[in-house]
Order: sequence, then C-alpha cells, then structure tokens
Amino acid sequence: MMKVTNSSSGTNVHEVAEGIYRIHTPITFPDGGGFSFNQYLIVDDEPMLFHAGLRGLFPLIHEAVATIMPIEKLRYIALSHTEADESGALNDWLAAAPHSAPVCGTVAAMVSIGDLADRSPRAFADGEVLPLGKYSMRWFETPHLPHAWDCGFMLEEQTRTLLCGDLFTQGGTDLPPVTESDILGPSEDFRQKMDYFSHTRNARAMLERLAATSPTTLACMHGSAWRGDGARLLRALADALTT
Repeated sequence: MMKVTNSSSGTNVHEVAEGIYRIHTPITFPDGGGFSFNQYLIVDDEPMLFHAGLRGLFPLIHEAVATIMPIEKLRYIALSHTEADESGALNDWLAAAPHSAPVCGTVAAMVSIGDLADRSPRAFADGEVLPLGKYSMRWFETPHLPHAWDCGFMLEEQTRTLLCGDLFTQGGTDLPPVTESDILGPSEDFRQKMDYFSHTRNARAMLERLAATSPTTLACMHGSAWRGDGARLLRALADALTT
C-alpha cells in the first residue's frame, strides 16, 4: 500500500519487493508537464539507500525514510553515477547518518566521489557483492549506459530486484508505484524526445549481462517500478537501441 509522507509535495512510500521501499516525489512543471524522482531503501541489518536524491528534495526524502526506519541506522548511501539527482544530497545523508558511507563504483570514487563526499567512499569493482544481512547487493559496471563513464547498477540477489538507475525513464507524475504494464514504449518515447542516452556501442552486451541475472522487479529512478520478466524487457530495450 502506498503511504503519502508529505501531503504538500505528494512524496510517498511503497514497498516494491520484500524489504525494498520506493521513495517517490512527483514534480509538476509550470507548463503542466511533470517528472518524478525515486530513491530505494533496502531495510536490513545494514540498511542502504540507493540514490541520495536532489539536495533540494532532501527534507522530503528524509521525512519519508524516517517513517520506515531511524535515519541514524542507515549504513550505506549508494549511487548509480555522479549527477544531481543521484548524489546531490549525499553529504546531507552522511551528516544525518553518522555511521553511513558512500557506495559507488571504482570510477565514480576515482573521478568524483572521493573528492565530493565528506567521507571516503566504499568503491566496488564490477561484480563485487555487498552483504547487508538478509539481502546482498551485486554491483554491475555499465559505463555510458545510459550515460556517464562512472555509471553502474545494483542487483539485490534474493528478491531479484535490479536497481536500474535511469534505464526505462518514464515522464509524467500520474503513474502507479509498481506496474506490470508496458514501460518500454513510454520510456522510448521519452528517450526519443530527450536523447539522454550516450549511444555507447557496448549497450547490447551490457544489457544482455543484466538480463542474464533474470530480474523480476526493475526499480526505475523515474516513473513506476516494474514487475515481470525483466530479462525479456532488458533484451527488448537492447533491440530498440540498435534499430
């Protein structure tokens, strides 16, 4: 069940897989259009927040996370790549959760987070696993997919939840927390209009590697999370990118 945590902004929380919560904030533009920003909280012995969020949204995200667990118990603040909606509020979280550490790939640690973050990051090599307790997070390097040299994604291996960053970005705000309906069409429409992909020649190989993990939930950072045959959907995206 979706729980609204701030009635003014519409920020809300929904459990998309066992122990994995989507923190969602819709943004409406003056022209009537809209967009949304999601973070994912994995509640475990050593809890992780995937994506710090925009610095300006930190109070809303903080408020939402606090309805699920004490903020000071957060252990890891993870990010897909260095960009404002992924890492803008990173230092705010590090201050609010004094025992937490940034988590990112080795490239992000080298070129950005090692300097930007107030505490040294825990840098992960491709394929490395971070145990949280009941759950475990595997890091996949995906340079320039969809953008940024330091980009990567995480798979929670027990629930088969792929924290897939900016893949399958959907515009708008009036979307369900989780859907089993088509998200490839809407995300491809958004991609064609915004052209935010880097068009790396390695996209198919990286998407096939993600598909081979057989995810059943795709935790998208913009729009609905998706439930179903994730391998099929990732391969359909690969086809769309190479046609």
